[in-house]
Amino acid sequence: MARSDVHPGHEFEDWQVWPGAYGTPSVSQAYPRGPRPGLGLDRQTPIASMGSCFAREIKQVLLERGYNYVAEETHHPAARHASAAWERLYNTFSMRQVFEYTFGDWRPELRWWVVSQSGVVQDPYRRVVLYDSLEQAEEDFAQHRRHSRRALSRARVLILTLGLTEIWQDQADGAVICLPAGPYVNQGGDMGRYRFRVSRYQENLDNLERIHQIMAAHNPACHLVVTVSPVHLWATFRADADVVSASCNSKSTLRAAADEFTARHANVSYFPAYEIATILCPLLGRPAHTSGRENFHVNRPTVELIMDNFFAMYGQEP
Repeated sequence: MARSDVHPGHEFEDWQVWPGAYGTPSVSQAYPRGPRPGLGLDRQTPIASMGSCFAREIKQVLLERGYNYVAEETHHPAARHASAAWERLYNTFSMRQVFEYTFGDWRPELRWWVVSQSGVVQDPYRRVVLYDSLEQAEEDFAQHRRHSRRALSRARVLILTLGLTEIWQDQADGAVICLPAGPYVNQGGDMGRYRFRVSRYQENLDNLERIHQIMAAHNPACHLVVTVSPVHLWATFRADADVVSASCNSKSTLRAAADEFTARHANVSYFPAYEIATILCPLLGRPAHTSGRENFHVNRPTVELIMDNFFAMYGQEP
């Protein structure tokens, strides 16, 4: 317990006070632990994950440490980042669309991009998933929907890693593409129907609520763990903000939405991966991010530190 000269009549738990302030313990490898979250898992608990590239790091550690990671479509290259071939999903719109096509009949007005020069078919809604023909694309996507449904139905814990707020949205039907990349974009495909914009707090919260609504209908036993990716934007499409400010805005907006989302639902928890990387690591005097060409990514020791705290908070400590 700690007392403050500013609040002399109030006693604070150690986790309510900044580490080392007013006689509380100094920072250590363990993130300050508040009340026990309403989630406990062990190595038999089916755990799934999806989201930004940090979801891939979570998957790798869960598998390395012998947890029961839900893995569908293991033959598919797009499945290496998550529990099914969702590829990387950087924004909450792309996540919501996965749940809508998995359990519903989500059909965007323009379903496929066809590269005029080569005839290659590209999925706009998953990051650079390519096919040789429309027939192959439709067949594979039908199989993917079945695998996606199995993964989301089996999971008893689903980790959602929120990445950024910048989106490219179809002006006709509101569908959000993953990002403008791949052969369709590189070989002169028409991007005129898409508008770049920065999504805001309420619409990201609405996307999370829609995901919760769908899971409540199809897998009510599943507990959602929401986290904000500690991977910074490597570039911003914004013309009104620098990349550091744009990255901070993305993370802050998503963190605020995650806080409100968690407060609304007993079966939703927030895990502070972003805070561990951006605050705990500097307090420990250790670099959180890699050096070199991809210095916006967290380094391996930081991933291990984040996951050590994950297991300490929710499950069996390694």
